[in-house]
Amino acid sequence: MNENESLTVTLTLDNDEELECDVLTIFEVDGQQYIALLPQNNDGEDGQIYLYRLIDNGEDEEPGLENILDDEEFDRVSEAFNEWMEEQDFGDIDLDDIE
Repeated sequence: MNENESLTVTLTLDNDEELECDVLTIFEVDGQQYIALLPQNNDGEDGQIYLYRLIDNGEDEEPGLENILDDEEFDRVSEAFNEWMEEQDFGDIDLDDIE
């Protein structure tokens, strides 16, 4: 993968619709890995970000995603993601270069 190529994940929603998402970041909270996903084609809607627990299925398997059902866990993960977002320097992004 070259440096300009982004990682993507295909989510299958409850209605069996598939949603292609860009991986924004993978981060750790309390020793557990989490992933932040941004749907690619959100048709001009506010960019809703999906947060999931990332499950390591070993070297031979792709990682899995689990919903975060516990409100306290979700609050901790959301806070950590928001801190990551604040640390990012988006000022240098030229919006005309984004596909």
